[in-house]
Amino acid sequence: MSIILAIESSTELSSVALYLGSAGSNPQPRLASRQVSGVQAHSLTILPMVQALLAEAGIGLRQCDAIAFGAGPGSFTGVRTACGIAQGLAYGTDRPVLMVDTLMAMALACRNDGAAAEVQPALDARMGELYWARYRWAAADAAATDADGLPEIVVAPRLALPANVDLDPHIKRCGNGYTAHGNHFATVLASADFYAAIMPHALLVARLGAALLARGAAVAAREARPFYLRNNVALTTAERLERVDLNPTTASAAHADVGKHEDAGVLTAPDTAPAATS
Repeated sequence: MSIILAIESSTELSSVALYLGSAGSNPQPRLASRQVSGVQAHSLTILPMVQALLAEAGIGLRQCDAIAFGAGPGSFTGVRTACGIAQGLAYGTDRPVLMVDTLMAMALACRNDGAAAEVQPALDARMGELYWARYRWAAADAAATDADGLPEIVVAPRLALPANVDLDPHIKRCGNGYTAHGNHFATVLASADFYAAIMPHALLVARLGAALLARGAAVAAREARPFYLRNNVALTTAERLERVDLNPTTASAAHADVGKHEDAGVLTAPDTAPAATS
């Protein structure tokens, strides 16, 4: 029975989950989770949630087979927080780490809710851009075992302007990347195949982590790293305004958004994507 602790904080929602693999006469894994909303809460609430979750299950951290985290794409600060906490816990207990694609986690939720074989999730990346990808399972049936639950990556995670996102009408979609740029995605928002509320969550990270662990994709704590798609986290105001349609409403929002950008600096994408996106 695999036991996986999962951490996800790539958006404003921070969550932790505990995955207890199938055992004995019960073929279904058991999952439990906790969550808190608010970017400022990530670094303050994740460890207490981990402690509470393990205590409720009567499990020590050393009993976990691996620690999974949402590696991105997503909030620069959020994915760094999840990675740092996962590494710290893994170092202290000599556990391996599982780097999970946050967009794939969203796609898994959409597949489960919408019985979809092919899903295109998107996250708002701010600065007039979004993160998106496309995944395909062999079948829409979500009853596949976790060990077989990794999809084919049709379009790898990427950063794009809304105008450069594929709008194939036969694909189910999810995430706030579409709602944040609603003027570009009116047909998506009106579609019955769009699931606006789906966002990355530790429950989905845990399930994908189980599949990755079964494939031997765990890494040592020192090798864990976030998956960055953006090299420059902060645009100048002039660059930001070039990316919006400047009517009074959007112009005002654009100016306000400049102040929300996280940690200005230069990030470098890893030489290889996380195991979930390889």
